[in-house]
Amino acid sequence: MASIERTTEQEDMSVIRRNRIAIGLAAGLAVVLGLGVWSATGSGTNSKPVAQTETDLGVLGDYGDVGQPPVLQEPAQAPESPQQQAPETQAPAAQPPAAQPPAAAPVSSLKLVGKAVDKMGMVVQDGDGRTMYRFDKDTPKPEGKSNCNNQCAVTWPPLLSDTIPQVEGIDSKLVSLITRADGKKQVAIDGWGLYAYSQDPKPGAWKGQGVGGTWFVIQPDGKRNVECLPPGVTAPAA
Repeated sequence: MASIERTTEQEDMSVIRRNRIAIGLAAGLAVVLGLGVWSATGSGTNSKPVAQTETDLGVLGDYGDVGQPPVLQEPAQAPESPQQQAPETQAPAAQPPAAQPPAAAPVSSLKLVGKAVDKMGMVVQDGDGRTMYRFDKDTPKPEGKSNCNNQCAVTWPPLLSDTIPQVEGIDSKLVSLITRADGKKQVAIDGWGLYAYSQDPKPGAWKGQGVGGTWFVIQPDGKRNVECLPPGVTAPAA
């Protein structure tokens, strides 16, 4: 009987020890878990976490801590650089219309040639080879005036042209146009009007030389030619 009681007492003691061990293990595990939670939440220090994740916020809520909204740091923005403006292109100033050159004078088909011929020396001929004369009764200055009109102009046809003729062997500065009494333009050299002679039989002839002592072959410089005068004609004073 005593043996049975001891056996029962030993079994009770064994159960008590096991319970104590289990309680100790449970307490130790609780301490370990508590330390883990303390470490995770950082409640043992005053430092604040740099950043909190959604899981951290959930743990804090489970333990009754007032959850702080996470501080979201915006990425630093690079300082704005001043916008570079393209240089303004100024429109070119309006240019005044270019001056138009004066219209070219019509080119005359008429031609005058200064040349030397046998016996006569220097003469002026037109494009057809006709010998040109001057009339001493004309007035060369200041603008040139012809005094050969009507029947005189039939015997001595004036050299007419609306434009300055082409010249060869003559100074172009001496060539001009004078206005006749009928309004027509006559070619002149140094103010002296030019005439042909209706009685010259062919180009190059000079039968009009010295007629009336007032008609003479004209030279390229506008002076009278007194070479080869017919008998009885005297060269006038200069």
